[in-house]
Amino acid sequence: MSGGAPTSREERREARASHPMAKETIEESRDGRKRNAAKRARKMARKKADSMPVVEALEAPQQTRVVEGELVTPAPAGGVVGLFKAPYLLRLLVRREIAKMYSASVLGLLWSYIQPGLRFGVYYLVFGVLLDVQRSLPNFAIHLFCGIVFTHFFSEVFNGGTRSIWENRTLVKKMAMPRETFPIAHVIVGYYHIFPQILLLFICCLLSGFRTDLTGVVALFLGTAIISVFGMAVALLFSAVNVYYRDFQNVTGTITQMLHFMVPMMYGWDRIAGFQPTHPVLVQLYLANPVCDSVILLQRFFWTGVNMADGDLGHNAELPPHMLERGGITLACCLVFLVLCQWAFSRLEHKFPERL
Repeated sequence: MSGGAPTSREERREARASHPMAKETIEESRDGRKRNAAKRARKMARKKADSMPVVEALEAPQQTRVVEGELVTPAPAGGVVGLFKAPYLLRLLVRREIAKMYSASVLGLLWSYIQPGLRFGVYYLVFGVLLDVQRSLPNFAIHLFCGIVFTHFFSEVFNGGTRSIWENRTLVKKMAMPRETFPIAHVIVGYYHIFPQILLLFICCLLSGFRTDLTGVVALFLGTAIISVFGMAVALLFSAVNVYYRDFQNVTGTITQMLHFMVPMMYGWDRIAGFQPTHPVLVQLYLANPVCDSVILLQRFFWTGVNMADGDLGHNAELPPHMLERGGITLACCLVFLVLCQWAFSRLEHKFPERL
């Protein structure tokens, strides 16, 4: 429609914009927004100035800091020697392993004594009573219990140490720490478990009229050192290999099941010595087992001490000859084996994160 009022929205907007009064109103509105924005900016600047005062720079002579010494890695040094330099970490892991082992358990720590006690009862009934070994072996209960205590210690260290790296794979992948801590912690946990058993064994020996001599005391420390060093060595080696091949934790379980028959605890040494004339090589292979040597040395202290009190000195001769010399050689071999296991562990641990 020509000559009439604008009909569309665009035409009405154009008509208002072209009006002289409309232009002045738009310009005033823009100026008002600019003034308000500037006012808010000044207000915010004053508030920031009050909350964060500006400190004038101090003029002082600048000094160059010189660090004397080589830069070292922040990760702790590895190795068994470096591990014992950080005893706090080792104690922490020992407490963690004990708490994890008995979490949600009613009997808790008592299971460490129930299992060896049941094994002792079964072995004593079968071998001591049914097979009548106790007739030819005086103080058979002390002889058997001494072997069970220390083979149980080695089995616990061997099995737990082999699984230690795999079971703690979350910590191994995230924390910089000596990875030897995990298998070594199981050695301390093993002693934590068998200490009351050793105390009970010693009390039983005292009640039986225990006596000892210097040879028995040396045999005690020598046997304890052998089983500790050898258990530490195999725990280190098998824990590293088990990361690559998980079959080794089943291998350790099989070995520890046969271990009770590979040491003279359910039978006397005289039965093994009877094969010396016909099978001397097998006898030497039997004595090459460090756990066997350790058990024999510990029986020299506990079991022989009771026999000495009873006046039965004839059974002392049934122990292997030159056992202290053999034990010293075995301990030296175990120390060399521990060094080799530490070297193998160090070579394999670099690929632990990707294998885990």
